[in-house]
Amino acid sequence: MELASKYNPADVEGKWYQYWLDNKLFSSKPDGREPYTVVIPPPNVTGVLHMGHMLNNTIQDILVRRARMMGKNACWVPGTDHASIATEAKVVNKLAQQGIKKTDLTREEFLKHAWEWTDEHGGIILKQLRKLGASCDWDRTAFTMDEARSKSVIKVFVDLYNKGLIYRGVRMVNWDPKALTALSDEEVIYKEEHSKLFYLRYKVEGDAEGRYAVVATTRPETIMGDTAMCINPNDPKNEWLKGKKVIVPLVNRVIPVIEDDYVDIEFGTGCLKVTPAHDVNDYMLGEKYNLQSIDIFNDNGTISEAAGMYVGMDRFDVREQIEKDLAAAGLLEKVEAYNNKVGFSERTNVAIEPKLSMQWFLKMKHFADMALPPVMNDELKFYPAKYKNTYKYWMENIKDWCISRQLWWGHRIPAYFLPQGGFVVAETAEEALKLAIEKTGNKDMKIEDLRQDEDCLDTWFSSWLWPISLFDGINNPGNEEIKYYYPTADLVTGPDIIFFWVARMIMAGYEYMGDMPFKNVYFTGIVRDKIGRKMSKSLGNSPDPLELIDKYGADGVRMGMMLAAPAGNDILFDDALCEQGRNFNNKIWNAFRLVKGWNVEGNEQPEYARLATEWFEAMLAKTTAEVNDLFGKYRLSEALMVVYKLFWDEFSSWYLEMVKPAYGQPIDSVTYEKTLSFFDTLLKLLHPFMPFITEELWQHIYDRKDGESIMTQTLNMTETYDETIINKFEAVKEVIGGIRTIRLQKNIAQKEALNLEVVGESPVADFNAVIEKLCNLSEIAQVDAKAEGAASFMVGTTEYAVPLGNLINVEEELKKLEADLKYQEGFLMSVMKKLSNEKFVSKAPANVIEMERKKQADAETKIAALKESIAALKK
Repeated sequence: MELASKYNPADVEGKWYQYWLDNKLFSSKPDGREPYTVVIPPPNVTGVLHMGHMLNNTIQDILVRRARMMGKNACWVPGTDHASIATEAKVVNKLAQQGIKKTDLTREEFLKHAWEWTDEHGGIILKQLRKLGASCDWDRTAFTMDEARSKSVIKVFVDLYNKGLIYRGVRMVNWDPKALTALSDEEVIYKEEHSKLFYLRYKVEGDAEGRYAVVATTRPETIMGDTAMCINPNDPKNEWLKGKKVIVPLVNRVIPVIEDDYVDIEFGTGCLKVTPAHDVNDYMLGEKYNLQSIDIFNDNGTISEAAGMYVGMDRFDVREQIEKDLAAAGLLEKVEAYNNKVGFSERTNVAIEPKLSMQWFLKMKHFADMALPPVMNDELKFYPAKYKNTYKYWMENIKDWCISRQLWWGHRIPAYFLPQGGFVVAETAEEALKLAIEKTGNKDMKIEDLRQDEDCLDTWFSSWLWPISLFDGINNPGNEEIKYYYPTADLVTGPDIIFFWVARMIMAGYEYMGDMPFKNVYFTGIVRDKIGRKMSKSLGNSPDPLELIDKYGADGVRMGMMLAAPAGNDILFDDALCEQGRNFNNKIWNAFRLVKGWNVEGNEQPEYARLATEWFEAMLAKTTAEVNDLFGKYRLSEALMVVYKLFWDEFSSWYLEMVKPAYGQPIDSVTYEKTLSFFDTLLKLLHPFMPFITEELWQHIYDRKDGESIMTQTLNMTETYDETIINKFEAVKEVIGGIRTIRLQKNIAQKEALNLEVVGESPVADFNAVIEKLCNLSEIAQVDAKAEGAASFMVGTTEYAVPLGNLINVEEELKKLEADLKYQEGFLMSVMKKLSNEKFVSKAPANVIEMERKKQADAETKIAALKESIAALKK
């Protein structure tokens, strides 16, 4: 199999991915090996690959491939999420384009359309992940709404309800007027808004002087729902309002003035309008003082009949209109510009509306008490650890989770309402009927008499079970797979879903398995563009990952992502990084072709080659130890950089140069086999990061059997090495660098053999054979004093010199040295001028004066050396 002269990823990537699939190399079954399990954070079923997915899945694949090479039974389970809100919105839009409204359809008809949409668009993202090289066990692909996962979700709901942890009640919830559903607190994103603060006049009922109280609000459109005004009992400026009643402006409803410490005396005028149906804190005041609750909004954010005014208008249009109407009625004191935080739906980016609604909730304190200690005690580790504080704060301030959604696409809540009122909760309609008969004593009741709750469950209520449900641990507790693969090893995810998903999986793990769902969580950063902006379609700064792969190759893109990706820190992504990755691919390819192009003859190894192989063996072991340490700390981008430098700097730039035979000459078999062995090890170290090129070259090192792959080779390399040889070789590099600098400065061709003098004893004499080869030296001599006119340099405390003899043009060299001397003398003069200036010396800080004295000493040393060289040349 001939190796192409140029590396072309397109010729390699598809071929090897298919080979891995055909040979079931990603497949995992329980066996005697140590398991290494990773569950993919399930992307939206109808989503497509973006840069965040690229980063997240590259990291997972690196960890999985490395674990496989460490001899573990690696199992990476892929799957997708049904994404209730996002998918339902897409289906509603598609139907709208066909002139169909969701309200015109039955639930069954709508779900038929939703499944068609999912079948048509679903799973694209998983196919795209193959292009990246993701080594998932595709036979295990799951979907949060497939049969096993759906059954698990319903089972858990019923179980938690029976344990008294799920309840139904009217509560203030976050309402999304676009998606027409309740949201959990975690699905609300608060944004800074440039708003207005409206000061409204509430006239005091029956006040002879016509006095009024002023209330400051950012939401004048909610006054139709006002049922009280509240003041702080300790506020002297509003003392006169105690026991009074006031009239809601425009609405003309008379409402009481109540007193509560909750009111902030400093905010606005210290008078607060109370709208129990549309503000969380007002709702609590309403409960406390038994106030009427008037819901003035329809589900879509328009004004309801209950408001009595502006009926059917959009809430934001009313805000504009009511300002004009209040001003016209003389009921608007003033309006000020005001910055405040407004909650927006994470899914639809619409301002949420606090709304009283009948919903299902999960009590969270029980779960938080179980899930907080393991993370804080580092039994379950977060990388980076800074996210422990974020997690702790949320757990200690946890609220009950609103788990119902007013959607049809999702897991329907298994609650069944009885004809005479009340409900039962059961996994199936048949079980519900049994419970209903027991509850009512009505033996004639039929399934048709029961009405199942219309709502479905929050999407996260299925994905919180993901590490358990993927191995069927809910439906079949204690089965062989759950016992073997659980707890999983590493979770790779973004910190933005630490509450939505990570924390809740930990809770579910302890509730249903009595153990953590994963041992480590690696938080990736956010992928930003090179100037730090978050990537988004609207900014047009998010490249298409598949186009990047076509241009730079999957290995190039993977490397580009990882070079910019320290754990938990944001990634400043630049195409230039992918180019660097592609260039590295070419470097590896060309180095391999160079080695494979050598003729091999004889088995007597030259001294320089013996030294080179000894040194590189130590470098390999040292790097392996470093890489192992960095992987242990999840510092993957640093691990990649270490291997990159080993290959580029040490192997290509030094080792290959040392052992490379002279043009047209053969290499000895000992060195050649050693070099192939080094290449084999380097490819193994690189494989988790760059799977395609490493497989292609590994297959070319030796003849391989069908089905063999670098993927399944063991990375059991030694970590013991001789530090002395490594340190010594660093000095050798300096000697070689010194000689090369002289050649460059003196314009001496590489083909001209030189002599090297060592003044005194050389600490790197063991490596003379290497120095002679790389520098084209005819001899290395130990001398007491260097030859006159020799160009010299220092390495540590040892002086090395190259006698120049007839190798240079004396006239040109003198010109160069005299010009340098003139410059150095001028420089010294300027330094001396400063140091002889009393003002400067008395006022300048000690470190500045010290720096100037150092400049003086350096210049004097250089001048002396230049004068010595000039004198020698003039003899």
